[in-house]
Amino acid sequence: MADERPASVFFFAPFVSSTMPIEQGWIDYNGHLNMAYYHVLFDRAVDEAFGIVGLGPDYVAEREATYFAAEVHVRYRRELTLDDRVRVTLQLIDFDEKRVHFYTEIRHALEGWVAATSENLSLHVDATTRRVVPFPDDILDNLAVMRSCHARLPRPADLGRVIGVPRRGGALLREDEPVALAAGGRLRH
Repeated sequence: MADERPASVFFFAPFVSSTMPIEQGWIDYNGHLNMAYYHVLFDRAVDEAFGIVGLGPDYVAEREATYFAAEVHVRYRRELTLDDRVRVTLQLIDFDEKRVHFYTEIRHALEGWVAATSENLSLHVDATTRRVVPFPDDILDNLAVMRSCHARLPRPADLGRVIGVPRRGGALLREDEPVALAAGGRLRH
């Protein structure tokens, strides 16, 4: 039960996953981690993090409830290859009675650089009816403790990003117009 967990586990801000290797079958014909497997790494870390607040596999079995991804925004920042090992950080941004909003980063385990970021919104779901339902009070309490610890962290710059084609003065860039990435991944003309 959630109230049997030591309170100290909630004080990691951000949550940091276990170290994970890149698997051979995940490398694509470009010689780097295929985009689908970034999601696998994110997902494994989310399971670790939310297991601490009581939303692990036993939660599904015991309470017939779970959480489903509703929206995900991923930015691929740097290639990962077979020899890389990673850790994923998770920051709980917000939650309400039925939703959790969180941010994750895949980081190189030894060098610390960010390979990818993911902003997520998940919904709490009754596993039998497949309908969105409120979290139980004990889970809401645990999420509140996690959020209060994570509220001390700076707001991630990647939150709320919008995807689109860069425009110059409201017009599309011409094919022959030079474009370069500046530091931080911003387009520079």
